[in-house]
Amino acid sequence: DGTGHHLTAAAIIGHDGSVWAQSSKFPQLKGNETTDIMKDFDQPGHLAPTGLHIEGVKYMVIQGEPGAVIRGKKGPGGITIKKTAQALIFGIYEEP
Repeated sequence: DGTGHHLTAAAIIGHDGSVWAQSSKFPQLKGNETTDIMKDFDQPGHLAPTGLHIEGVKYMVIQGEPGAVIRGKKGPGGITIKKTAQALIFGIYEEP
């Protein structure tokens, strides 16, 4: 991909939090994590003060595309979440 990152986990999650598909290493979303992500798509910047949490792991929210893509950074890796009409596409990556 030219950036030096590789995908370590991925998932497709419905807007209601139901798991449509996920890789074996994808963390389980807890509590209000899906709700908070959906709220950030509706109200960009909602997650900025508290961070993006996936299975309790905090990612610092970095520039995405308001209403379409949320990006988070944690150490050398991070997460990208793309919103579609019916689902959220998650990709978690690490540097090699």
